This record gives sequence, structure tokens and C-alpha cells, in this order.
Amino acid sequence: MSDRGAGTGVLITGATGFVGMEVLARYLERGRRRVVTLVRARDQAQAQERVDGVIENLFGADAGRYANRVTAVPGELTAPRLGLTPRQFDALAEEVTTLVHSAASVSFALPLGEAREINVDGTRRMLEFAERTAQRGRGLERYGHISTAYVAGTHDGRFCETDLDVGQGFRNSYEQSKFEAEQLVRARGDLPSTIMRPSIVVGDRRSGWTAAFNVLYWPLRAFARGLFTAVPGIPSAPVDVVSVDYVADAIYALCEGGGEAGDTYHLTAGSHASTIQEIAHAASRYFKRPLPRVLSPGEWAASSAGGETQRAALEGSTVYFPYFSVGTVFDDAATRARLEPLGLRVSPLGDYLERLLDFATRSRWGKRPIGRAEALAV
Repeated sequence: MSDRGAGTGVLITGATGFVGMEVLARYLERGRRRVVTLVRARDQAQAQERVDGVIENLFGADAGRYANRVTAVPGELTAPRLGLTPRQFDALAEEVTTLVHSAASVSFALPLGEAREINVDGTRRMLEFAERTAQRGRGLERYGHISTAYVAGTHDGRFCETDLDVGQGFRNSYEQSKFEAEQLVRARGDLPSTIMRPSIVVGDRRSGWTAAFNVLYWPLRAFARGLFTAVPGIPSAPVDVVSVDYVADAIYALCEGGGEAGDTYHLTAGSHASTIQEIAHAASRYFKRPLPRVLSPGEWAASSAGGETQRAALEGSTVYFPYFSVGTVFDDAATRARLEPLGLRVSPLGDYLERLLDFATRSRWGKRPIGRAEALAV
């Protein structure tokens, strides 16, 4: 257990979300720092109730060991002063020295204005708080900003950690709003900021546990149910997938001294990325179903693959299909150079896909919720 920062606080936004709750777990398991979580809630009691539920999910019977180190603050990320009074705002700025901004809308279907309100305006408010923190108390040690590798948008070819605006377009409001949020962070060179860009985040590679059945899980679930015989994609296109434990481990390490202020890190599979054809083969073996055809987006649109009934059943998957035709290769050389000496290495999806599918089927794709602690105990 590290003693670094004992007596100083860390503020985590998005601690009730999939990645944020895993980051919270790292701070509680591996250090002694007090943690403050900013939670959307009507009052203190509701905020604490939400966070207590997260801690119960994370630690099960051991939740009591950690609960007294977490303070939930009811707030509004997009409001002036985070929805706090001036006195509360300043008091919180004096209490913390590290900020981990994980809160975001991850919906691909929001209108751009709504996505900007959460992802861009929310980042603007957090940067205002970071500035205030730098002026108060012990100052600001680190502002950790959780972005996405898909700020690369429609860019084809290699996309480096130092890249941002390369003339790309965007597939959806999520990508564009996260790109614009990164622009805000990069413009504040006076703050000790570290940007971290995960790609597609799936469950824990040890237990398969996940709290979010989206992106890759949607078509896999449909395939398990026999709802399609073809999927739109480019067979050789990389599908960059990372496990949530790798992402959370990396965020904790980079925010707690392993990363340089001003740097950007790709939390991606990189050269270990699978292809949609490889994933299709693995799913076919696991579910004992015929191998689905992988059709180019144009062929899919022109075909009658699956018929109208099956296409209707796949409606929820359509926003994710573009990620099976991505031409971007995420260069993670700087990240590997920083993290591998710390013992943090990404794993190819093929190494743990069966565990993800075991958990998904055991939890009935989220219909029978299974807590992280319960999943790790199996």
C-alpha cells in the first residue's frame, strides 16, 4: 500500500460509472488518500447512498473497510462552481490535490448540443475547478482527464499520442464532443494535466466482470441469440479493445506519479488489436453457431442479410457497427514505454474473450446483475 499523498484528497468524477468505479477501487485498495466523489444527486443523503452502492458492488462483504474513506458530494458537473456554493467550492478546492475527470456521456446517439453540454461544458467546469485548486490549499498536483482514443474520428492510418487535430471527421456526437473537450484541456498548458485515451473498454480480463454491456457486447449478444448471420465490417479492420482492469490500473499509475504532466497516453490494444473476423471466429466457436459473414458496409446496406425481423432486432447495435470498419491504428509506444516498467501490459482480446462471454451469459447480459466482488470471488 502506497503512502504517497497521505492526508491529501483526490476528487473523482464519474465514480458511479463503469471506468470511474474501477478507478475508485484502485484508490481505495492501493493507497491511503481520502477520496471525494462528485455525484449527481438531489442532496447529500442520496449522493452517499449512490456511492455506498458502488462500494458494495466493488467490495461486497469488505465494503466496510473502505466506506469511511469516501465522501460523496452532490453536485452538477455542467453548472457554475459544479453546482456548489462559493464556500463549498473553495472548501473542496482546499481538500484535494488530484482530480480525475472520468464523468462523461458515452452515448453515441445524443444530439451534438446535448453531448457538448456534458462532455465539453463539464470539462470546462472541471478545468475551472482545477484552476481554483491550484490557487488554494496545497495546490494542484495532477488533473487527469479521461478522453477516448476515438478523438481520432475518421482518420485512416496511424494516430499518435501527440496527435489531435489531423483534419478528421467524426462518426457521432460522442467522438466530436470528446475531441472538443480535449482541445480545452490542451489549451490550459498552465495546469499539470495528463490526458488518457482508452479505446473500446470491456470487462475485467480475470473475471469477465463488466457493468456496461455496450459496443462489442451488443452484436455478440445478438449473435448468441441467433439474430444474424452477417455483420457489417471490414474483415481485416482492427477492433481495438482493452480490459477495464488495464485501463483503471493505467489511470491510477499515471495520475499517481507514473505519467508526465502535459502528456497524452493511449490506453489501447495497439498492435494487439483483434480484427472483426477473428472475433467472429471466436464467437462462432463459443456459441457453437455458424460463422457469420463479414460484409463491407456497402454490401450490408445493399443486402437483405437477416431479413427485416432480424434487422429490427439489431436496431440497438447499429450505432456500434462503424467501429468494425475503423481504419485507425493507435500508436501506444509512449504509453508502453511508461507503463511496462511498472508491470502494466495490455492483453490481446483473444486471451480473455471466453471469460467475458462466460460472465455475460452467467449474468444474462446484465439482466441478472453480478457485483464485481462476487465475480472476482468465483
